[in-house]
Amino acid sequence: MADQPNPSPRQTLSYIKGLLQSRRLIPKNKMGQNFLIDLNLLDLVVKTAELAREDCVLEVGTGTGSLTTRLAVAAGAVFTVELDAEFFEMSRQLLAAWSNVRQLKGDALAGKNELNPELLAGWDALAAAHGLCRSKLVANLPYAIATPLIANLLISGVQIERMVVMVQWEVAERMVAAPGTKDYGALTILLQSVADTSIVRRIAPSNFWPPPAVDSAIVLIKPNAEKAKRVPDLKAWRAFLRDLYTQRRKNLRQALSGWPGGRQDKKWVDARLAAAGFDGSVRAETLSVEDHLKLWAAFAD
Repeated sequence: MADQPNPSPRQTLSYIKGLLQSRRLIPKNKMGQNFLIDLNLLDLVVKTAELAREDCVLEVGTGTGSLTTRLAVAAGAVFTVELDAEFFEMSRQLLAAWSNVRQLKGDALAGKNELNPELLAGWDALAAAHGLCRSKLVANLPYAIATPLIANLLISGVQIERMVVMVQWEVAERMVAAPGTKDYGALTILLQSVADTSIVRRIAPSNFWPPPAVDSAIVLIKPNAEKAKRVPDLKAWRAFLRDLYTQRRKNLRQALSGWPGGRQDKKWVDARLAAAGFDGSVRAETLSVEDHLKLWAAFAD
């Protein structure tokens, strides 16, 4: 167990405003710098994470370190990532006393479809240094990277016990959507095919400073090993779903014959669909997760 410094100040609205003003920092909306000021909700995030000393936690978006220190108290170690250079320097000073916290200045993503290798290497090294055996993601995610970060972590091969994330409400709705609804799509199917996902709490903009323009949600994602057995190649599965939903309003016959990687002969597509028991005139968004897996098996090549 790492030696811990004295408890950090309670990061109330007045504390955060004073902290940023003293450093002449202004939150940047384009970087998702909306800080959770309801301390009870921060406690709920930590409670949902069910942290223990064997956990090495990844946090994306260090910000003022409010959540970071809560994680560091309960977990074995925390690897936290901050893109903004000024906020990184501020949080570096605030977190310097925490021996079980390691920081990375940079982007969590190397591109839309790839995690930053420095993130993965640093997270692994921290776990090894502290002898930790379990990985979790716990973060108030910047809205712009929430979807690609979660998707890339799911297909990365990292054995993640759970993700507890704050995301935009409409993203949370997409994660738990049912077939035939407007929110049902590639992200829904990817998540539901390999994990159990639930919305823990809806959060109003007034719980953040500065308040975002939309509601947010705390979401719990628990990878499910039994479900994942049905998906032998996660990267290929994600690519298939992404291509299938490139033009989601098309029916199956149109979507599969007009494939982004190269057009397919419609007669060949019709024959494959019929052999797999699909009506080519229906849309993918009406199919269950199991049907999508069956469709992938029919067209994986």
